[in-house]
Amino acid sequence: MKVIPIIGIGAGGHAKVVIEILRLVGGYDLVGLLDADSKRRGSEVLGVPVLGGDALITEMYDKGVRTAFIGVGMVQNFEPRRRLYDQLRQGGFEIANAAHPRAIISPTATIGIGPTIMAGAVINADAKVGNNVIINTGAIIEHDCVIGNHVHVATGARLAGSVNVGEGAHVGIGATIREGIRIGQGSVVGAGAVVVHDVPDDVLVLGVPAKIKRGIES
Repeated sequence: MKVIPIIGIGAGGHAKVVIEILRLVGGYDLVGLLDADSKRRGSEVLGVPVLGGDALITEMYDKGVRTAFIGVGMVQNFEPRRRLYDQLRQGGFEIANAAHPRAIISPTATIGIGPTIMAGAVINADAKVGNNVIINTGAIIEHDCVIGNHVHVATGARLAGSVNVGEGAHVGIGATIREGIRIGQGSVVGAGAVVVHDVPDDVLVLGVPAKIKRGIES
């Protein structure tokens, strides 16, 4: 098997999850991690060294590392993760698809570039998952759902059939979304919410049933 050198951007908790997935999948040489927090430099995450800050991205590319993963998670604000994705793609990097071997992904589902799909996640028939998406532990994406770019579907969230989640939205831990619902771009569905009506762009919804709490500044 060809072994691909790979660099991770971010050295927090999400990076740990991706590192373990890539080790289970196999075929990668984890060269190191880059992190904007100078206090993390010189440390290790699950045995992978933190080499320096994001400024080393170009240097890594020049040294022949052409594949990366994004070890930065996303809680409500998708912009940092989106910026890293754009920076890496514009710099010529491939973004690794980190799909846990114990995730269930339908052969008819479409998966974009650079997702993190964690253990126990289910992505069912004809679902479409965009680029740079996080499908967290035990989340369920039912048939014919459309998940936009840079979305985070958090742990244990459940999306019924034909749900459409707009770019950059966040579906909180344990949330439930009824079939056919649209979640607007940049919106946040709070933890444990039950969504029975469409959600507009850039709002926070909470509760059972979910109601708009406030707008979200872009």
